[in-house]
Amino acid sequence: MPIHPTIGAVLDLMKERPGVNPTELSLDEVRANHLAMSLATDGPLVEMSEIVELSIPTRSGEIAARLYVPSDDAGDALGVYFHGGGFVLGTLDSYDGLARRLADASNMRVLSVAYRLAPEHPFPSGPQDCEDAVRWVFEHRGELGHADAKVVLLGDSAGGTLAAVTTNQLCRELPISLQVLLYPTMGPEILTESVHTYGTGYFLEMDHLRHNYDLYLQGFDDHTDPRVTPLLAPDLSGTPPTIIVIAECDPLRDEAENYAGLLEHFGVRVELLEALGMPHSFFKLGGIVSEALDEMKDLGGRIRLMVESA
Repeated sequence: MPIHPTIGAVLDLMKERPGVNPTELSLDEVRANHLAMSLATDGPLVEMSEIVELSIPTRSGEIAARLYVPSDDAGDALGVYFHGGGFVLGTLDSYDGLARRLADASNMRVLSVAYRLAPEHPFPSGPQDCEDAVRWVFEHRGELGHADAKVVLLGDSAGGTLAAVTTNQLCRELPISLQVLLYPTMGPEILTESVHTYGTGYFLEMDHLRHNYDLYLQGFDDHTDPRVTPLLAPDLSGTPPTIIVIAECDPLRDEAENYAGLLEHFGVRVELLEALGMPHSFFKLGGIVSEALDEMKDLGGRIRLMVESA
């Protein structure tokens, strides 16, 4: 089906009134614009029973985190969430709305992690922070609410990539129960039909993503490293059950779908969910299209079923 009509109207307006290319702005300006856009499109914030600001020690110092406790916390799971933003953008505040909805829809506590961003902290700083955060979570589950809670790793876009990388690094060592990847990027050099079809004019511009990858990798040129390109991981056996969400009108759709196939090749249980008519990062458009909220409710139900069966 074509792009959702309401989103299509927004895209048409953006074509008529194009702004300055973010690659031509200062990083502070791009980050401020990203925060403003997030707050404008997220829609009403879901009320939480409690929100706790935390610090997590890592090998390179402390990073901030925020624990979301939904009113109907089932008490059996703890989500560790890595936000999107192309490895360069994003804060706990710009993804506050999405973290709240994930917690509410899945009836579980969600810990949003503020891993370090490029270009100030290039690869492998982000993956290292995420790995250290997950290790810390396993050691402190009782302090975060439930000592025997099942741990679920979640991430969207670049955060989905980091969730996949972290799962791959730790799943043979720690009992990660589930990973949830929302429209992840699977590497800097992947070219697919969806990239050609939706790489320009559908919110996520591929030239912007490639620019962010340059800032993130900063000369690290082994793009076959599975920490950079999870789709090239040589062995994914032992990966926990996985939910992957793709959007029909997303340039990253095909590579995420291919990753689902790779996981299945290694015997991993995978649920692949496609949101028809939606663009990249549609979960952050709840203030524009109600269908994005419906998709989140469906995802939350799928997460709950997988948690209960894990």
